[in-house]
Amino acid sequence: MTTLQPTIETASGLPALSATPKAAAPVAPSVSAKAWIAVIGSTLGAFMAVLNIQIVNASLADIQGAIGAGIDDGGWISTSYLIAEIVVIPLSSWLAQVFSVRIYLLTNATLFLVFSAACALAQDLPQMIALRAVQGFTGGVLIPMAFTLIITLLPKAKQPIGLAMFAISATFAPAIGPTIGGYLTENWGWQYIFYVNLVPGTLMIAMLFVSLESKPMKLSLLREGDWPGIITMAIGLAALQTVLEEGNKDDWFGSPFIVRLSLIAAVALTTFLVIELSVSKPLLNLRLLLRRNFGFGILANFLLGIALYGSVFILPVYLSRIQGYNAEQIGMVLAWTGLPQLFLIPLVPRLMQRFDARIIIGVGFALFAASNFMNIYMTNDYATDQLFWPNVVRAVGQALVFAPLSAVATAGIEAENAGSASGLFNMMRNLGGAVGIALLQTLLTKREQYHSNVLMQSVSTLEQATQSRIEKLTQYFMNHGVTDHAEAVHRAIVAIGKIVQKQAFIMAFSDLFFLLGAALIVALVASMLLKNPGHLEGGGAH
Repeated sequence: MTTLQPTIETASGLPALSATPKAAAPVAPSVSAKAWIAVIGSTLGAFMAVLNIQIVNASLADIQGAIGAGIDDGGWISTSYLIAEIVVIPLSSWLAQVFSVRIYLLTNATLFLVFSAACALAQDLPQMIALRAVQGFTGGVLIPMAFTLIITLLPKAKQPIGLAMFAISATFAPAIGPTIGGYLTENWGWQYIFYVNLVPGTLMIAMLFVSLESKPMKLSLLREGDWPGIITMAIGLAALQTVLEEGNKDDWFGSPFIVRLSLIAAVALTTFLVIELSVSKPLLNLRLLLRRNFGFGILANFLLGIALYGSVFILPVYLSRIQGYNAEQIGMVLAWTGLPQLFLIPLVPRLMQRFDARIIIGVGFALFAASNFMNIYMTNDYATDQLFWPNVVRAVGQALVFAPLSAVATAGIEAENAGSASGLFNMMRNLGGAVGIALLQTLLTKREQYHSNVLMQSVSTLEQATQSRIEKLTQYFMNHGVTDHAEAVHRAIVAIGKIVQKQAFIMAFSDLFFLLGAALIVALVASMLLKNPGHLEGGGAH
């Protein structure tokens, strides 16, 4: 069996080659040390690019204060990065063909480090927004390129290992981001959330430099580029991302700005779809979505993005608003969503050798959903201890999902379609995250209002229990320095209002966890509709 294994792997990766040992020799570089170094270096870059979304969010308040940005305007520090990132992800495959993978990756990896350091030196909000946009554009390249290298450099039987490494960037990085960001901000200063990229980034560049082959640029492709598709996609995605990031703050369609951007996004993206389905050389091969595994895989991945980024969004908001935690304390709670994954993800390829990949995906989604359902009965005392087991269960679920889902979804994707598959798969997960956060922000406000109205009906000043509570609080305020009785009564009523609002928020957060769990159940159903690709049985060996 061992003597046949290299032949089988070669046939999976390059079916055109003959199966004789002599013919298999030229394929050796595809599983060589250089190939693994390229994959490890690129996945390290993808990890840093994803990490820079959450690590900055954890320290946003400190950054806003340091550069004199208001709460509303300061949100653009994250928004500018996300817009640039989501636009460049689907562009990267084509640009890598134009400039060659080596030049394109090394250039963007270097610029990512340069602009990371520059962000730490920003003096005001416009500077920070511009620097973050360029950082996002260069960092966004690293995500799909890592995915593309995994499914082009590695034979099918080895791809689960590469995808498990990529899962560390896709699921571990968002979970551990607030932990790292909170620690650095509280102990070293917010600038270090940008400086932290420099050491691993230098290692990444060195690994890519020694492992990627030099190939000539194909600048002639610029003339043949799908420019109408590129322009409409960039405008549409930028407008859509802005709507999702800013909509809740601007009261959605009550804002003319949001209405205009929504119309621009709708027209541009519709035009983009028409162009891609009609031109001979599209930027993205959207017909891949009609393939059963890739189509259902994309749907499950989109819902995974909603839950993945959604849970990382609402937990810090809950801990800050309800429990009064600072950035470092929040990071310590979320560490239990991240750290277990670091140990579990490397085991997933072995599980894929023993079990049907769809079963692993289903168990992962079920556990991830269960972790959210464990949080639907939160109380005022629900904090670190109560969140421990839901976070551990979430970590196990996330660790199990990504690598097998990626492997099954991209099974059978030809080399010429690898770039399109990578761009679509990673873009849809990030877009799912943007949609999820936007929905959760809006629903948090709406559900808090709903629960407040319901609770206030039970807190009537005509009720004996309410009157008794007001009297006790009035006495408390008068015993603590308030001399005017009317002022003490007013403070007592305000205090009761805050208690009611706090309880309403806790109930709203519980509702949000329920909705995330429901989204993951839908993802579970979608994953059950996947076909089992032959090369994954037994980890790729038949």
